[in-house]
Amino acid sequence: MGFTDICIMIRYERFELKNGLRVLVHQDQSTPMVVMNILYDVGARDEDPSRTGFAHLFEHLMFGGSVNIPDYDEPLQLAGGENNAYTTNDLTNYYCQLPAENMETAFWLESDRMLSLAFSKKSLEVQRKVVCEEFREHYLNKPYGDVWKLMRELAYTTHPYRWMTIGKELKHIEEATLSDVKAFFFKHYTPCNAILVVAGNVDMEEVKRLADKWFGDIPSGERYQRNLPQEPVQQEARRLTVHRDVPLDAFYKCWHMPSRLHKGYYAIDLITDILGGSTSSRLYQVLVKEKMLFSNIECYHFGSIDNGLLTIEGKLVKGVDMAAAEKAVEEILQELKEKPVEEKELQKVQNKTESMMAFEDMSLMNRANSLAFYELLGDASLMNSELNRYQSVTVADIQQYAQQIFDERNSNTLYYLAQKTNP
Repeated sequence: MGFTDICIMIRYERFELKNGLRVLVHQDQSTPMVVMNILYDVGARDEDPSRTGFAHLFEHLMFGGSVNIPDYDEPLQLAGGENNAYTTNDLTNYYCQLPAENMETAFWLESDRMLSLAFSKKSLEVQRKVVCEEFREHYLNKPYGDVWKLMRELAYTTHPYRWMTIGKELKHIEEATLSDVKAFFFKHYTPCNAILVVAGNVDMEEVKRLADKWFGDIPSGERYQRNLPQEPVQQEARRLTVHRDVPLDAFYKCWHMPSRLHKGYYAIDLITDILGGSTSSRLYQVLVKEKMLFSNIECYHFGSIDNGLLTIEGKLVKGVDMAAAEKAVEEILQELKEKPVEEKELQKVQNKTESMMAFEDMSLMNRANSLAFYELLGDASLMNSELNRYQSVTVADIQQYAQQIFDERNSNTLYYLAQKTNP
């Protein structure tokens, strides 16, 4: 089966309301359902360094009720719908799915909380407590939970990716005031900073009518102009060793990589698959199966919109020396830099990417989410050209970007050692 045989073009139409809300419509008459996806162009990178965690806090506050609808979930459930949301360092995304005949319920719910989210001390206290408990449970008390707090602070000196989505410090959420929260909301959660996608068994004219009816009168707000401090090129390797009460030593190493729209992104994404995307990958085959240095190891990146991080992480087999494990990793990276990959190895990871994308496109929810994301990147039609960009990556591209990324001066290494107390 060829590359284009299983990948379909995602057709959509686009229009914009007078208040700046971008609306994309994807029609799929094979389903009785409709997905509404609303993406706000705000993430943890847009926070004040002294007030972090606000984007994630809003993910919770947006379900706390609006002025006219005290409980978001109840009317949606009565309409046969379900919903969820997520926040990243780059964006905040809300989505719901419900039967097509009840589509207007979604317009009503989403427009009301954009227009008139209920700001109350009680709501803030409830959600603050939830977020603070999440911070403690997952990042302070969970084994290995503080890894990315440590690693982000090690790898970034300037860019706001240096803190996690949940925030840099617990006290930023603990001390957040109602006025802080309101200011953040009215700066970012406005029509001109949002992208609405409606996908499923819908009619374009009906979507236009409902969008204008429910969102058209919401004040536009001011388009957020992002002007983030850029991370300088790393010129010297950074290392950190910590001791924690964990069962196994863990190794983490990351390198700075280009942005999501950089031409090298696709080659680098495939490099992560070659190195650690499956049990047949190079790192797993050599370091887990053959040398038995690691109990598991993987290679991945975060898909960050701005310049991001490519990461290798693994848990060591008990008794294995950390320096020896790192040396074994470096040998595999050196081979990738010096010796071109074979065409069949590259084709294998390209085929895997093709299959994964085709599988994701089977879900109406994923299609709606992807359209919103590519529109955020600047052009929703990018969604339909991504596959060709992966397929056009060459053996030479893989070697070029491996040599560029895996420069020791560009690296950040964390030894996470399984000891209860510092020696």
